[in-house]
Amino acid sequence: MTTSYDAIVLGCGGMGSATLFELARRGRRVLGLEQFPLVHDRGSSHGHTRVIRTAYYEHPDYVPLLKRAWERWYDLEQLTGRHLLTECGCLSIGPSDGELVCGVKAAVATHGLRIENRDEPAFRVPAGCETVFETQAGFLMVEECVRAYLDAATASGAEVHAEETVLGWQSDGNGIAVRTTRGTYYTAKLVVTAGAWATKLLADIGIPFSVMRQVMLWFQPGDLQLFRRDRFPVFLFETPLGPFYGLPMIDARGVKVARHYGAPELASPDDVKWDTTDADEQPVWEFLNQFVTSPFTRCTGRQVCQYTLTPDRHFVLDVHPANPNVILAAGFSGHGFKFAAVVGEILADLAEQGRTRHPIDLFRAGRFKKKLATDEHG
Repeated sequence: MTTSYDAIVLGCGGMGSATLFELARRGRRVLGLEQFPLVHDRGSSHGHTRVIRTAYYEHPDYVPLLKRAWERWYDLEQLTGRHLLTECGCLSIGPSDGELVCGVKAAVATHGLRIENRDEPAFRVPAGCETVFETQAGFLMVEECVRAYLDAATASGAEVHAEETVLGWQSDGNGIAVRTTRGTYYTAKLVVTAGAWATKLLADIGIPFSVMRQVMLWFQPGDLQLFRRDRFPVFLFETPLGPFYGLPMIDARGVKVARHYGAPELASPDDVKWDTTDADEQPVWEFLNQFVTSPFTRCTGRQVCQYTLTPDRHFVLDVHPANPNVILAAGFSGHGFKFAAVVGEILADLAEQGRTRHPIDLFRAGRFKKKLATDEHG
């Protein structure tokens, strides 16, 4: 007997789980395929927490998507009865003419958002730097979000297969055959949300994806009260050492701090080393010692995740350039998880209609071909 679906979602992390739910909620027969156990720690959707913010320095075009993402995260909490999102202000610190502060102000000016200047006693702010505080920010419990979406998807009729690796797919113009380690499935639409494995699975679309190994760390502060959530915000800090981010102490793990970018770009997830060493702590200790006023006693935990990067660090959300039955979501470049709630809607729209009401022009796959052509002939 042939098994066929309206859609198959390849990869069941943050983006894939949200898409599974959205398609199932709309009454589609949908299958999710995941090569690892569900809610695993070998991709990008793990590490206890993820920051969510609104005055988005990366580009003002993200802000409408963020506004919708906030709504959809609250919807998921209502649907599942789980606490997933905690509101907590975000403090951005950096040179007054730097990428971070100028980007935040550009988003604010474009969309009429509210920010304020605020002193933060926990930080040493260098001369020439500025602090910008936004209230519509916080953090998501990342594994719980993925688990909630998977549970809501299956409750809505989705089928999920864990520890089943996709070996390839083939289109005949009308549908797609997806071949896995367990068999072959047939589908009208294929949605690829494969994280770092996009370097392999989407090698044919002309986007030079790369992978970056990143290490999240937790530190025990000497002064616990200073880093309590009601006193210490989520933060982004642009420094000469590179960009860093962190979250308040919400449990015994301590304060979460990590460097954003700065590691070598790798060709594929096969090149990522998942063991951590003391050397992974060194740049973060240097940041803490130089820019944080209160001392930390020790590192309490380390965990590796991976970024899947595009050259411009913006997402890819689009229909496959050669096959309109394949929908692409990749290259979230280390800042994508907060968008999963709205990306699920976008991908479901693209699978059903080939278009979406959400603004995604910034994320079209064709922008790289245009740049390559300019580079070759310029």
